[in-house]
Amino acid sequence: MTTLQHTIRPRARSQEWKAIVILILLIPVLWSPPFLFRFFLYQPFSIPSGSMMPTLMTGDYVFASKRAYGYGPYSFPFASSLIPGRVFAAEPEYGDIVVFRTPKDISVDYVKRVVGLPGDRIQMRQGQLFLNEKPVARVALKETDGEVACGTDDAKVRNWRETLPNGASYVTYDCVDSGYYDNTSVYTVPPGHLFVLGDNRDNSTDSRVMTAIGFVPMDNLVGRVTRIIWSLDDDGEPRFERMGKVR
Repeated sequence: MTTLQHTIRPRARSQEWKAIVILILLIPVLWSPPFLFRFFLYQPFSIPSGSMMPTLMTGDYVFASKRAYGYGPYSFPFASSLIPGRVFAAEPEYGDIVVFRTPKDISVDYVKRVVGLPGDRIQMRQGQLFLNEKPVARVALKETDGEVACGTDDAKVRNWRETLPNGASYVTYDCVDSGYYDNTSVYTVPPGHLFVLGDNRDNSTDSRVMTAIGFVPMDNLVGRVTRIIWSLDDDGEPRFERMGKVR
C-alpha cells in the first residue's frame, strides 16, 4: 500500500505541474488580439454555393459578428456541451444574414436571410413572400444573366427588390415560374426560432424545406454576416468591387 501511494503521488503531482505549465504558456495566446478577435468578435467564413446570390456569391469571404446575438453553443469550438442557451442574447432583425447550424446537422455552417421571427406566419404564393398574410413589398428590376445563378446555359434571371416591414431591402433572384417552393402552406414560427430564406429563391435549401433545415433555433446562431472581406471569381481573380458591407 505504502509503495503504491509513493509511486502514484509523484506522478499525479507531475501531471498537475505539466497542466499548470501548459496553461501559463497558453496565456499569451489566449489573450492575444488575433485569438480574441477570432473567438469573441468576428469569425471568417467562405461562401461555397450560390443560394444567397446576388448578395453573396461563391468565392466570397465574409466576416460574421459573433457578439451580434450573444454567445451560444456553437459560438466556440467544442462549446456545444458547455454553453446551454445563449449568453448576452439578442434577437435578430428582419433581413439579417445569419450563420447558423441546424439541429439535423450541427457539423455544417449555413448562411441565409431572416424573414420570419417568433410568432410570424410565413407563406410563399406564386414566388412572392407573404408575412402575416400581407405580401412583402417588391419591385421588379432588370433581368440579368442567370447562367450561374440558375445553372442553365443562356438563362435570364428575374431580379426583385424586396423590402421587409422594418425597411431592410435587398435583391432576390427568381429563375423559374412555379418553382418547387414558389407555393407553400403557411409556416408559423415557434417561440425561440427563426424562418430563413436564401436570396436565390429557386436554388436554396432553407426553412421551406422542413426535412432539411426548417425552423432555426436561435440557440443555433453563430453570428450575423456584416461584410465581404475578400472575393475571388472562378479563375481565382480578385473581385474588388464585391468587398464591403453586406446589406
